[in-house]
Amino acid sequence: MDILGLFSDALAQVWYIIPLLLIISIFRSRWFKGVFGEFLVNQILSRLPESDYTLVKDVTLPTDDGTTQIDHVIVSKFGLFIVETKNMKGWIFGSKNQKQWTQKIYRHSSKFQNPLHQNYKHVKTLESLLGIDSSYLHSVIVFIGDSTFKTDMPENVTYARGCLSYIKQGRSILC
Repeated sequence: MDILGLFSDALAQVWYIIPLLLIISIFRSRWFKGVFGEFLVNQILSRLPESDYTLVKDVTLPTDDGTTQIDHVIVSKFGLFIVETKNMKGWIFGSKNQKQWTQKIYRHSSKFQNPLHQNYKHVKTLESLLGIDSSYLHSVIVFIGDSTFKTDMPENVTYARGCLSYIKQGRSILC
């Protein structure tokens, strides 16, 4: 009996499983979730009126310790809105001053960097590079996916459906 022959016959019958498993693993990866979340937020932000807002996506800027990547920058006459996207599910626990927030899915908990702190670095980098006053820079955190805040969040931390109204209220901040 030829083992190699049997193996190749079996593989010929189920060859499609290998690419299918590869595709499934890509869709389940953190990288894909991040890219997909940013895509969805891009679609939402593109609804802002072009007469008042310009959307710049995926900005990489130099810093003292390397680079920093900003998901979205919205340039407007009302200021710059620096948007950090989080594609997450489950319950989200955190406060403005905590270094790490918690994501809880059923009994599993995991920590992640406070996105307000992450976006603070983005804001400070833009402030330094552009030489503009920080009052014109507005940090916005957008959660996309099936997540629920279980603690009170600052007004600039929003679900996807709330980010447009938060950004549009920037008109009253500077006008």
